[in-house]
Amino acid sequence: MSNPMVVAAVDGSEHSLKALEWARAAALRHHTGLLVAHVLPDSAQLYAARRSSLKDSHEPHEVPDPVSERIRAVLAEGRPLPSEVHYESLEGSVPEALRAIGEGARMLVMGSRGRGGFAALLLGSNSRAVATSAPCPVVVVAHEERGVEVAAQPSAGRVVLGLHASETPDNVLDFAFAEAAARGTTVQVVSAYSIPPSPTTVIDSPFAVIPPEALLGEDENAVPAEREMLRSQTERLAPFRAKYPKVPVEQAAVPGDAAGRLVATSNSAALVVVGRHHPRRHIRSLMIGSVANAVLQHAHGPVAVVPTLTESD
Repeated sequence: MSNPMVVAAVDGSEHSLKALEWARAAALRHHTGLLVAHVLPDSAQLYAARRSSLKDSHEPHEVPDPVSERIRAVLAEGRPLPSEVHYESLEGSVPEALRAIGEGARMLVMGSRGRGGFAALLLGSNSRAVATSAPCPVVVVAHEERGVEVAAQPSAGRVVLGLHASETPDNVLDFAFAEAAARGTTVQVVSAYSIPPSPTTVIDSPFAVIPPEALLGEDENAVPAEREMLRSQTERLAPFRAKYPKVPVEQAAVPGDAAGRLVATSNSAALVVVGRHHPRRHIRSLMIGSVANAVLQHAHGPVAVVPTLTESD
């Protein structure tokens, strides 16, 4: 199969099973294969398991992998599967192993908290480490305590894109539009501007379908900074409207930080897409942008963190 695979990172927890189901559906939507990756326990745990399994036997044999067995059973429950499903048992630290297998993948999907996570934590350390440094887009699927049922809200079922018109690279926009095209849904674009709106401004809806020609005139209900941001959005989105003509686009310019609006829309969005690194940071930096970090920490639904730098930048 020529298309890059969707990778699902699993550890047997309910959080990872939710991510596996998301990855299975994504592979079907994008007509690609599914690679299920499980990082084996460390050597000390394996040694203890091997000693336990051989305690009453003198014959060496493979230690059963309950995670792999459970995952195969889950995928055999009768739901549609991609034409190719592969399994990989990895060794090493979870972030390092997943970073390696994510090389060249369409996306890597994982739960927001693993088997060993504390209930009070919104985002597990492994999820954060992988989302911060993987070479491919990483989709973090929120655990049950954070998840919210999709409601009849303006953002229900849509792909929401956090856009900095002058800094967000093309691959981030392309990922969002490709996901919307595969789902047959709308891209909602959120950008922030620094000047607060006029006290007399009333916004009936946070999103609106705005054709490019409509932004050429003067909108009496928009402050200058808002109008300028919508103009910048429209210019930035033009190539992607042309590339994906069947994908409807809704635009919003919000005062202050876009993170709050992105988190709010995650209640009902199919996916929130954000870029990972600030362009001014070093390519190998493990820092993550403030908006991406806030959305990862607080989103109620799936979040895609797309790398914004490549080795050639």
